[in-house]
Amino acid sequence: QLQASGGGLVQAGGSLRLSCAASGRTFSTYMGWFRQAPGKERELVASITWSAGNTYYAASVKGRFTISRVNAKNAVYPQMNTLKPEDTAVYYCAAKLSADSSYDYWGQGTQVTVSS
Repeated sequence: QLQASGGGLVQAGGSLRLSCAASGRTFSTYMGWFRQAPGKERELVASITWSAGNTYYAASVKGRFTISRVNAKNAVYPQMNTLKPEDTAVYYCAAKLSADSSYDYWGQGTQVTVSS
């Protein structure tokens, strides 16, 4: 089970830190954060591997978002800085078992709204 939190309303240029805690039996290799804005497709914005901490960032957030994990807490934290109105979306955390698998495990979404 994945539990996401930390969304809210922030002004452009501000920061938010989301969190996603995994409970129960965790066998995932990758943890990802997706977002979906109204009328747009869901997109992967960042991911991290539990073991080595290898990260991926979408071009739209690179340099502004930083994803980290705390293995002992089974938790992943995307730090979102210099937020823009176009970052407004529902953000979801998800997990997958391997590089070749799909994200099969999803948490509930958390709303991030960036005002101009």
